[in-house]
Amino acid sequence: MSSKLRSTLMFKVALIGDAAVGKTSIRRKYLGKSFISSHIATIGVDFAQKTVRVDDQPVQLVIWDLAGQDGYGKVRKHYYQGCSALIMVYDITNRTSFDNTSAWLAESYKHAEEIIPIAVLANKADLRTPDNTIDLVSYDEGAAFTKALRENLDVPTIFFETSAKNGENIQESFTELTRILIARYQTEQWKKNK
Repeated sequence: MSSKLRSTLMFKVALIGDAAVGKTSIRRKYLGKSFISSHIATIGVDFAQKTVRVDDQPVQLVIWDLAGQDGYGKVRKHYYQGCSALIMVYDITNRTSFDNTSAWLAESYKHAEEIIPIAVLANKADLRTPDNTIDLVSYDEGAAFTKALRENLDVPTIFFETSAKNGENIQESFTELTRILIARYQTEQWKKNK
């Protein structure tokens, strides 16, 4: 039995969101690295690559981790260009980081060439406990925001509550986003060859 060898697809993905929401920790956990509990701010940008196989399709993800501090806005704008998708991260314990997601989206679309798929990740879900729910951003709020993005922008948009500390939904969110990118690529190729 012979199998058809598929060429590796490459997608550029940008991690965006306020400082200290866990973007770097999410990237590290996805790459199989250990969680670091102390916060070390990303200076400007950082990137990593990971080759994966999703539904028998080899894919290389180039993951750009953009610094969340205001002072890096001029640096960030260059890294949105050529992105295939955005991973927008907020911290469920920091309502301001959730409120700022619209500003992050506006910044990214100002500099990207097109409206691209989005994964909204509500990070630090491990901090939601039965005794700790006061003023946390709820699952329903994140899901409603994601649904509004999907409907208003007419773009594939997914939502996961994640924990970079314990790994909850990290692999799943990247895999689902990669599936979307593969399907989008296949649709574009089909249209070109039609």
